[in-house]
Formats: sequence, structure tokens, C-alpha cells
Amino acid sequence: MEYNISTKEVRNMANYLLLYHGGGMPETDEEKQKVMAEWGKWIESVGSDMVDAGNPCSNVKRVTQSGVNEFSGDRVTGYSIVKADHMDKAVEHAKGVPLLADGGSVDIYETFPAM
Repeated sequence: MEYNISTKEVRNMANYLLLYHGGGMPETDEEKQKVMAEWGKWIESVGSDMVDAGNPCSNVKRVTQSGVNEFSGDRVTGYSIVKADHMDKAVEHAKGVPLLADGGSVDIYETFPAM
């Protein structure tokens, strides 16, 4: 829950896990600087709703009751966590994720406190 003292508004804020799929890795230092600047602009645009800007993901294994296997699905390439008072706001934040311009996609999961 978040309270805005100037408007006296109480908002129930949830955290949303943004899971990234696809996108590409920059090949040159110039491309890397450009990509990092784009991510910086997006993070700035999310502002105080940014909980964790996240990181890229690489190696993956799947653990089940029967053992550990290689993962063969749509790999997650990174994540971020944002807070919002409803899913539509989280979607608006996700629409600005830079990897979308590179053909990537974003899955959005609402999280909730379990304890």
C-alpha cells in the first residue's frame, strides 16, 4: 500500500515480474553504449515504480522430481521488477522495454506476498 501525502490517495501497489525473451547482445562497444543508454532512458521513465532494474539471464537448467535436465523452452533472457497499482500500468511500463525494438517480448506476472 502506498500513500500520496499531497493527494491523500491510498493505492494498493503490487510488484510485477517482467520476464524478457529474445533480444540480442550488442557486438561492438558503440552498440553496447547505445543499448545501455536506451535501457537507462527506460529505467528513468519508469521512475519510482522501478523495484529492481534486473539483469540478463544466461545458463539454464530445469529441476524436477525426476532429476535435472536441459531446458528446451522459450528461454528467459532477463528480468525486471516494477510496482504498479494494476496490470494495465505494468503493461504500459513494459511497452517501453528496449528489447521490443529488437524483436523480443515481455511476459508480465503479478506477484503477491505469500507470507
